[in-house]
Amino acid sequence: MHDEPAKIDLPLVRRGKVRDVYELPEQVGVEPRLLFVASDRVSAFDVVMPTLIGGKGRLLTQMASFWFGFIAARRLCEVHAVSTRVEDLPAGVAPVGSAQRAWLEGRMTIGRRCQVVPIECVVRGYLEGSGWREYQASGTVCGVALPAGLRQCDRLPEAIFTPATKADSGHDENISFERASELVGLETMGVLRDTSLAIYRAAAEHALARGIIIADTKFEFGIPEGAQEKVGRVWQPPILIDEALTPDSSRFWPVAGYEPGRSQRSYDKQFLREYLEKLVARGDWDKTPPGPELPAEVVAGTLAKYREAYALLAER
Repeated sequence: MHDEPAKIDLPLVRRGKVRDVYELPEQVGVEPRLLFVASDRVSAFDVVMPTLIGGKGRLLTQMASFWFGFIAARRLCEVHAVSTRVEDLPAGVAPVGSAQRAWLEGRMTIGRRCQVVPIECVVRGYLEGSGWREYQASGTVCGVALPAGLRQCDRLPEAIFTPATKADSGHDENISFERASELVGLETMGVLRDTSLAIYRAAAEHALARGIIIADTKFEFGIPEGAQEKVGRVWQPPILIDEALTPDSSRFWPVAGYEPGRSQRSYDKQFLREYLEKLVARGDWDKTPPGPELPAEVVAGTLAKYREAYALLAER
């Protein structure tokens, strides 16, 4: 499966489930940068589907760009995103009139190159997914004790920070804050926890006023390359990287119709997951690669959910 109309003539750093990352040429006086390109691929249950969701990459880029601006304007955290304009690419990269430039338009982000902190920073405001399953078994989520008697999709008394290991392939593994601190350091984890919770609270309040519940989300952070030398100190606070608060990394539920005790309608990939779960129940797929081809109505429905979420969140 290849969804690029023309090869991007840059060194490929990483091809993820959805985003491809390229090395940008070094520029005098400019800190190292990467080019992030959001494809139209979609994944579910950690499997990339063979069917593309046309236009999804541009929607994700728009939404992530909106949130980066939201986060930076409120001084919640520094972000890696520098620009989403093809005009800001270094000379010689994707020249005017080229197929590469047309492909990158609207789906690219120039970002600061960072050393990635290998922890997924998950914040949960509601009880669903793996957190709900763990709570049913033990009354905890990632070692965080919760009140008894909570129902599926209940709002938690307060948002909780539940880190996970960051896997290049396969499933991330939920871990305790203490275990995460052993991996990357207590001071770093304290900053990641406080920053993640602050971003989530501000974003959840914004979304709720526009009819969307952000049930949970995950963030990634990194240390900018060269930042320590630039500021002349040993320790540099992590900055937000990759993308943030999109339907690919969050559960979005409509406020209208929200009712604890059951699964919720959603603006995220749950629409796709529910279709796939039906295939699993029939024995037509077992959640391992390759994924099944998606029918046109699932493609259209998934894209419509993304569009509606973006329109609500970004409206003035």
